[in-house]
Amino acid sequence: MPTCALCAADAPLVTHTVSGAPADQDGDVALCAPCLAAAQGAPDPAHLRCLASSMWSERPAVQVLSARLLAQLSDHDWARDLADQLWLEDDMRAWVEATDDSAAGAHRDSNGTELVAGDTVVLIKDLPVKGAGFTAKRGTAVRGISLVAANPEHIEGRVEGQRIVILTKFVKKK
Repeated sequence: MPTCALCAADAPLVTHTVSGAPADQDGDVALCAPCLAAAQGAPDPAHLRCLASSMWSERPAVQVLSARLLAQLSDHDWARDLADQLWLEDDMRAWVEATDDSAAGAHRDSNGTELVAGDTVVLIKDLPVKGAGFTAKRGTAVRGISLVAANPEHIEGRVEGQRIVILTKFVKKK
């Protein structure tokens, strides 16, 4: 039975494509469910200690995925230490830094749901609006939002007749 490319678990595997792969590289890796969840943006630090060995894999896609996950876990000392030890060729480093624009630039609400222009969102906390002299109350619906292209953490919408910028972490999609 094949094993997970990251943790070497003997478990059912799913093929995951590491985005940004050069034309001459195979970007597919076989991952178990916890590693797949991590690759899709929900890393479990306890499970991902396996990166200490997978970052040295002979398969470039596994090295790239390991480096990206270590970067996501940079608030943990052990992950920073491993990332400091990892040495990659320039083309591999470029692959690590290459991102899939559709995933990287996605605007997501406080629950991780993707937001699109025109959505209606609800504020999940009272927000003082700087310069406008009022507080946008929790539960306020903001209809027809627009996305700030330069920053996936910002959206724009009208509250009490004022066009304001709102952090996505303070809204949920309706």
